[in-house]
Amino acid sequence: MKKRTFVTFLVSLIISWLLVVGLGQVHRFSSNTFAQSNQPLDLTVSAATSLQDALEAIKPMYKNNQPEVDITYNFGSSGSLQQQIEQGAPVDIFISAAAKQMDALEAKNLLLPETRRDLLRNKVVLIVSKDNTTIKSFEDLGTDALTSIALGESESVPAGKYAEEILTSLGILDAVTPKAVYGKDVRQVLNYVATGNVDAGIVYISDAKASEDVKIVATAPEDSHSPVIYPIAVLQDSANPEAAKELEDFLFTPEAQTMFQEYGFITVSS
Repeated sequence: MKKRTFVTFLVSLIISWLLVVGLGQVHRFSSNTFAQSNQPLDLTVSAATSLQDALEAIKPMYKNNQPEVDITYNFGSSGSLQQQIEQGAPVDIFISAAAKQMDALEAKNLLLPETRRDLLRNKVVLIVSKDNTTIKSFEDLGTDALTSIALGESESVPAGKYAEEILTSLGILDAVTPKAVYGKDVRQVLNYVATGNVDAGIVYISDAKASEDVKIVATAPEDSHSPVIYPIAVLQDSANPEAAKELEDFLFTPEAQTMFQEYGFITVSS
């Protein structure tokens, strides 16, 4: 009888120990899961270089609204960013400076359905260094008034494609091409002019306003080039699609749109 009582006691002790261990494991799992859910969430935004200043200014604004979200920017020419995405780069949101690059990704089903929207517009301008007094119009580019002009690579830099359209519309592309110095993105074009390495350059008005070392001498007629539209979309392979959609929505809020306007961009609704 005593032996049976001892066995019963031993079995109860073992069962109690197993329950304690099991509950401890459940507790640790629950705690780890909670900790993981509160880890900062990182979103990668690949955006055209011309958006750099505005997006950097918007970043802390969004952080105030969503403190658990960290934004990592990847700036470059729209064409280069398109290729990176096609090659599998981990990107949550893409903002291009032209429809062409976004169209290419959409054709390959790389965009999350129903997330593509037109975010902003821009204008194309002719810039020279602040002390230049000889170049006053796009037509001057085809004359002996200058020997060099900075342009974006038309295949990968939308600003370069718009410039090519403008020069073609004016009938001076052939005269300008031998003088061209090509930049890998629009900010390099701006820098060439700001540092005096070239006589003039064709950039967006938002870029021109970012430098005190250049001045705008002419704005391209809107009918001389394709509309300058900045489309935005969430990528199909985004690791955090819901968070990415929330960030995209924020960029359309009055708060964000006002910031874009301060940096020279034009809202689509304007």
